[in-house]
Amino acid sequence: MVKKRAYHHGDLRHALLKAAAAEIERSGYENLSLRELAASLGVSRSAPYRHFADREQLLAALATQGFVELRQRYEERSSASTPAARLRACGHAYLKLAAERPQLFRLMFASDLLGGSSPPDHALAEAATACYVAFEALVAATRPGADQKTIKAVTIAYSSAAYGFALLRTGQRLRPFMRSSLSDEELIDVLLSLDVSERRQRRRAVTPIPALRKPPRRPGRPP
Repeated sequence: MVKKRAYHHGDLRHALLKAAAAEIERSGYENLSLRELAASLGVSRSAPYRHFADREQLLAALATQGFVELRQRYEERSSASTPAARLRACGHAYLKLAAERPQLFRLMFASDLLGGSSPPDHALAEAATACYVAFEALVAATRPGADQKTIKAVTIAYSSAAYGFALLRTGQRLRPFMRSSLSDEELIDVLLSLDVSERRQRRRAVTPIPALRKPPRRPGRPP
């Protein structure tokens, strides 16, 4: 009889997550394989299933770690002197994570883990919500006295701007003709200095310009 390879690993769950985090940065989260991870760690093909029911559950755990880390980065920058400085520092933290680990960023914000048709993983949903609520609180601190509707609208506006820039950069969509001599640092400074105003500008009344009268046609001249 062929003796099956024994399952021996001190902390396979942690090892799988660490190996998966490195692998998705090499080949993208769409190509992650539990079997290949098992082979790279020297365990049986069935061993990963002791900790993760399937590939999607492993990816959800990775994304959960990402949101926990992002929130920690926000907290580490909470000592800035003013609310505006804290918000700006956290914007840098968000974009730094996207630059350092672009595939993890895509997994967190561009995959179907949170936006698909099936209910999201509970731990992932909690971590993502807590991270967003922390960012919303940073925005609220910069606008004392603003109502909840305004705070939520401005938070979405800030998030959308940072998210769009991060995807453009990680997807190499910022072409040379678009940026000219602008560096990433200069672009980020401009992005994070944007002031998304909650005030609606009133439309100025514009006096209509009277239509010009056509000169009378001379007799014998074609129209």
